[in-house]
Amino acid sequence: MTNLFTRLKNTILADLHGVLDQKEQKNPIALLNQYLRECELETEKVRKLLERQYRLKDEFTREYNQAVELSAKRKKQAEIALSAEETELHQFALTEQHQYEERTIKLQELLTQANHQLVDLEQKYEEMKHKLKDMNIRRLELMGRENVTRAQNKMNTVLDNQTYSSKSYSRFQEIESYLDRLEQQVNSSYYQNTIDARIAMLEKQNSVKMDETSSIS
Repeated sequence: MTNLFTRLKNTILADLHGVLDQKEQKNPIALLNQYLRECELETEKVRKLLERQYRLKDEFTREYNQAVELSAKRKKQAEIALSAEETELHQFALTEQHQYEERTIKLQELLTQANHQLVDLEQKYEEMKHKLKDMNIRRLELMGRENVTRAQNKMNTVLDNQTYSSKSYSRFQEIESYLDRLEQQVNSSYYQNTIDARIAMLEKQNSVKMDETSSIS
């Protein structure tokens, strides 16, 4: 039992940062996910041991209560047999009483031991659950950090002409050229429409003046 607790403690309470130092550069999130799965399995093992310990405690309690009850019963029977001068029956009941008393003492020791082990298991299980929760939070922290790093690298790749590939650079140049052409077309269309409208207005004004001059003549 001690070796099991030691192994579980070493597994769950191992320094997470130390584990990640060797492989974090390669794939930290995958490594962390694997580590958390192992910890979840170990935590589940302790949960099952805890449930078993509860069952054992219940068994010891039932056996202890039964031994106490039978010991008291045999004691009373021995007294009745003694009063009736039934020597053999008295001796049999007395022997049974002593056996149940010894069993009661043994079961009391086992029940006390089971209670101590149960408390120890409960503490370790709660400790493991808290540690597992802390590591899950650590995973979220690393995932957030990884996302920010990837986003920054992507933005740096886009914005820094000296680092992104010629293909990406060419693509952005193409888009910029398209936007320039589109702007020129819009501006040209705007000015063209403006000029046409002004010329048409001037032609209309000139036509009106010419008609007025002809009328006066």
